[in-house]
Amino acid sequence: MLRIFIPLLFPALLLAQPTVAPTREEVGNPRGENSGGYNILNSFETGYRFRSIGGNYGKYRSDVNFGNGIRLLGSQLRVSSREGHGKLFDDLSLTTQGIGNDPYQSASLRIEKNRFYRYDMLWRLNEYYNPALTVSFGQHLLDTRRRFQDHDFTLFPQGSFKLFGGYTRNSQTGPGLATTQIFDSRGDEFPLFLNVDRRRTEYRLGGEATLAGFRLNILRGWDRYEENSPLSASALAGNNPTDNTRLTNFQRTEPYQGNAPYWRLALIRNARTFNINARYANVSGRRDFLFDELATGANRLGVAQNRQVLVAGAGSRPVVSGSLNVSFLPTKRLTVTNHTSFHNTRMDGSGAYREINNNNAQDAIFNFNFLGIRAIQNLTDATIALNNTVSFYGGYHFSDRRIRSREGQTFSGFTDVFEYEQSNRLNSGLGGLRLRPIKPLTIQLDAEVGRSDRPFLPISEKNYHAFNGRIQYKLKSLQLSALTRTLYNTNTANLFAHSARSRQYAYDASWAPSSWLSFDAGYSKLHLDTLTGIAYFAASRLVEGSRSLYISNIHGVNFGLRAAIRKRADLYLGYSLTKDTGDGRAFPITNTDAFYLAQTFPLSYQSPQARLSVRLHNRLRWNLGYQHYAYREEFSTLTYQNYRAHTGYTSLLWSF
Repeated sequence: MLRIFIPLLFPALLLAQPTVAPTREEVGNPRGENSGGYNILNSFETGYRFRSIGGNYGKYRSDVNFGNGIRLLGSQLRVSSREGHGKLFDDLSLTTQGIGNDPYQSASLRIEKNRFYRYDMLWRLNEYYNPALTVSFGQHLLDTRRRFQDHDFTLFPQGSFKLFGGYTRNSQTGPGLATTQIFDSRGDEFPLFLNVDRRRTEYRLGGEATLAGFRLNILRGWDRYEENSPLSASALAGNNPTDNTRLTNFQRTEPYQGNAPYWRLALIRNARTFNINARYANVSGRRDFLFDELATGANRLGVAQNRQVLVAGAGSRPVVSGSLNVSFLPTKRLTVTNHTSFHNTRMDGSGAYREINNNNAQDAIFNFNFLGIRAIQNLTDATIALNNTVSFYGGYHFSDRRIRSREGQTFSGFTDVFEYEQSNRLNSGLGGLRLRPIKPLTIQLDAEVGRSDRPFLPISEKNYHAFNGRIQYKLKSLQLSALTRTLYNTNTANLFAHSARSRQYAYDASWAPSSWLSFDAGYSKLHLDTLTGIAYFAASRLVEGSRSLYISNIHGVNFGLRAAIRKRADLYLGYSLTKDTGDGRAFPITNTDAFYLAQTFPLSYQSPQARLSVRLHNRLRWNLGYQHYAYREEFSTLTYQNYRAHTGYTSLLWSF
């Protein structure tokens, strides 16, 4: 699984770096302005974004998605009571970013009255476009909007007894496209139109009390999820023009809803020689679902088809979890911590799959009854400091997981019940060393070895070992650091053998030689290779005994420079590059193995940026920013996803 997601997600992970807007400089009096009994700090940045794109527009939207237009790039407002005794509130803060047509918008608000109440609000909107993999002729995609809002209200926030309540709502709406293979395993594929509509709401009430050094937190919540995303198609020819399969009508509805009321309890005690942290959660989940599909047309032999599939069920999904953390600090140099946790998930109820051929009234029924997963974990760790220079730590970790399932099959009046159970125990030990030979220098080394008897999946951890090392040097404004991490895992199951090896190296440096100049730079390398047995169908034939070898070598470089020019302007220059060199080959190799071409994905992604902020007045700044995005896949053979984009903005940042 890891080998699939790393080459697809790493460009998006790079976008976690700050975008070129909004501006991070300050305007106005840093101490604010007094008005009545309040002190006010505020700033607003309004500007225009621009962009030009060459290449795959859909891939750009999936990675970046910034467009043209006027924006409220950012704003900050802080109103504080000067004496701490305001009439309606003592502190108000409001922060926004990207409001007005940016694909990623957010707003946060806090209003607080000392000793009486506190209200927190967080609102976000994400425009999510996903062209998915370059498979199915690009017929898998989503173009949706996700809206998030969280509201929390607390009474007596600074008191030993407090009450709180909250509300959360998330939604995802918009069009999508999917495909289906119809009538049999050798039938043609058809595009389907999807109308996404998913919603989640949560209400919660609780309280917290502190007595005799113990803090008890209780929360009661009600969580509800609803989804109704129908798919449809009519009078369509398939993707294969030589195939006789035809689809005259297709309708699929999948209404799904469920409630999950829950309790959460926490008991915390912090003392000089010991700490206790106990938590308990109980969720009484209940789900109801229906899958109704009707397809009419002709199969690959030209015979008329009229098929209906019904999947329905209602069941409970109770989840119980608890944990206890106890830390002992008998001396200043010795700490012993024990963590014990329990988790149990059960899916119990009625689920039935029924396929009906309306031409001859034949049907088949499969029933699902139960799935249960229970996990117990115990971790014991200890740290001892011999002196201010040397300290050791070590631990023993144990976990036990059991998975059970029960399902039934009904055919021609006969019923069979199948039950399965598998347990897995993992034992691991770890140890480490922390050195500080001189005050600016810190060295940390640790290792872990684990053994599992029956891993659930072929790619799960079985026999593994990991080694980590980190060194850091910090003296005044100079900071240098380096780290290395390795993880080797081998897993031999009944069906397949799997091995994975990952190695990571990273180096970072930052330096501020003066108050007006600073630098930061870094380099990292992540190596991953996996060898896994696979089985798949090709031309209606089961292929066994094959394997997939995946190799990835991801290099990352980043650099940043910040400079203040005569207290009049501020300049920032940055650059980041991420490149996967694969296994080093310069071009794809043709092989009869269908999965051989997918064993390495060399590609590159780079993004230089620059930002200039000029102080026109104590309350006014003019800003100009530019950011370039370049994405390139070396072995693009089906659909070229390469693109280049020039983005930027100009804005005014002011305070009044």
